Amino acid sequence: MTAAQALRAAVVQLTAAGIAGAARDARLLLAHAMQIAPDRVTLHLPDAMTPDAMARLELALGARAAHQPIAQITGQRLFWGRSFAVSRDTLDPRPETELLVQTALAQPFETVLDLGTGTGCILLSLLADRPEAQGVGCDISVAALAVAARNAQSLGVQSRASFQLSDWFSAVQGQFDLIVSNPPYIAAAEMADLARDVRDWEPHLALTPGGDGLQPYRIIAAKAGPHLRAGGRLMVEIGPTQATAVAGFFSQHGFDQVAVLQDLDGRDRVVAALKPQ
Repeated sequence: MTAAQALRAAVVQLTAAGIAGAARDARLLLAHAMQIAPDRVTLHLPDAMTPDAMARLELALGARAAHQPIAQITGQRLFWGRSFAVSRDTLDPRPETELLVQTALAQPFETVLDLGTGTGCILLSLLADRPEAQGVGCDISVAALAVAARNAQSLGVQSRASFQLSDWFSAVQGQFDLIVSNPPYIAAAEMADLARDVRDWEPHLALTPGGDGLQPYRIIAAKAGPHLRAGGRLMVEIGPTQATAVAGFFSQHGFDQVAVLQDLDGRDRVVAALKPQ
């Protein structure tokens, strides 16, 4: 069987399984199976599939037909121009989270704390773009911290990144120029409406804190102050309906210049604030 024939069959299989974007996903999984870059698939379509490549493809297609996310199948996700390892213990990095990185990089910083670091994609992207900076990533998942440490190693920033098991600020010491977080923010009542790819495969601990989805922001707003230097910045990703509530928490706890930023789709995505001098 040639790669072209395998690709056609893969599209049929994923379409039958109800996978949106079946053609796109089939090409990505074929590239994974053939161990080539996705943009090289067309060049290799005439090639014969090796037994090993066919075995990898069949396994990957079975997983995708069960709605397992592509990133978990391939073990990698592109974020801010870099490849990050992912697993079932981490949230799959989303493109909209890049706004948080972009906003953080708009001003200088030397030290950064990332709360709920997951894959480390936010922290490590910041450190990779700021060679003079150092940072700490915290999470309550030992498995997620192991993934983040592996990503730090692969990006060559391991000497400037440390990782800590911490329930928000519980084990955090010292002060930072910048605190960032993409906390779990989906309300308990919204979980049933999530796509199967998310609801059935990504860690619920990273998706929802339960209740109204706002508790992490209450904690961050209440406890960030002592861990920020005067003039330090605090910024968090939010759900598109949470801007008013989160901005209110920040204002209530004495933060200045509270701002809400929109993503490329025009949805409220980041709340940023400043600790007064």
